[in-house]
Amino acid sequence: MEPVPATMSAVLLTGNGGFECLSYRTDVSVPQPGRGEVLIRVGAAGVNNTDINTRTAWYSKAVTVATEAGGDDGFAEAKTEDSGWTGAVPQFPRIQGADAAGRIVAVGEGIDPARIGTRVLVEPVFRGASRFEATYFGSEVDGGFAQFARVPAPHAHPIETALTDVELASFPCAYSAAENMLTRTALAAGERVLITGASGGVGSAAVQLAKRRGAEITALASTDKADGVRALGATQVEPRGCRFECETFDVVIDVAGGEGFPALLDALKRGGRYGVAGAISGPIAELDLRTLYLKDLTLYGCTILDPEVFPNLVGYIERGEIRPVVAATYPLSEIVAAQRAFLEKKHVGKIVLIPGV
Repeated sequence: MEPVPATMSAVLLTGNGGFECLSYRTDVSVPQPGRGEVLIRVGAAGVNNTDINTRTAWYSKAVTVATEAGGDDGFAEAKTEDSGWTGAVPQFPRIQGADAAGRIVAVGEGIDPARIGTRVLVEPVFRGASRFEATYFGSEVDGGFAQFARVPAPHAHPIETALTDVELASFPCAYSAAENMLTRTALAAGERVLITGASGGVGSAAVQLAKRRGAEITALASTDKADGVRALGATQVEPRGCRFECETFDVVIDVAGGEGFPALLDALKRGGRYGVAGAISGPIAELDLRTLYLKDLTLYGCTILDPEVFPNLVGYIERGEIRPVVAATYPLSEIVAAQRAFLEKKHVGKIVLIPGV
């Protein structure tokens, strides 16, 4: 294995705002693994909504519109003091990137050196001591938009597969978010599920994962992407904004939010379950409490992964039960072009960055 250099290429997020806050550098110091950590040579890293949301400060409570509204320039109304996903002040500069696949090239104190050379997939949510205490890879700590990244050893999951690093990097954030929603809502074989934003990273992952569970899937996606979503396992694909008859679905998996939210609850059967892990159409939604309690609905907010979610996901990948959906790849140096393409929402699946080129 090649020796680890002293410096590396990486993209630094220097503050909240537009694309000018992304600085590609070739002189960033390679991190050193601390006790209980491993150092990974990043083979590929996926682009996610959370990368853009953090850059633009969309997580600030002062922002009430859809994520894409500030994708280019950020949100002038945002407040830095609450612009992190946890509600805390973000620390800059930061290397973003919640998705990473690669190999362990060094280990810190307390970690068996035999792990060096192991191919790994990074679990992006680093759980803490309590149930809902967590650190997000690429948010509170440096992430995968670099040639090297350090990760707590338990969150660097060994994986054996013929898939490329680019293909593997399409999985961690989106698929774990989708699987977490399906786990929380306990979607079962034979149940009817409605999935919003079904052509995006999380939505397309949810379609595959729901199909794996044997559910009957209705997906919401634009007409030009319907065939791609149907190929992933959707039984039916309807255009965004479609309204359904009341009490149609057992489960709703939502990443859109916004004005369409009330109709989603109307479409749930009595005793139905709703899981949400995003609000790309807007974070402010109208809720008629009568719909919630008179239909005995259960609503799940889903961010921190349940402990079994990522190990299960690794198993699905190794057994070929789900497949990667990569829309495009870009060199890390072209991160702005990659984010512009991401914001255009013309793709199905994931956009992936390659640090080594």
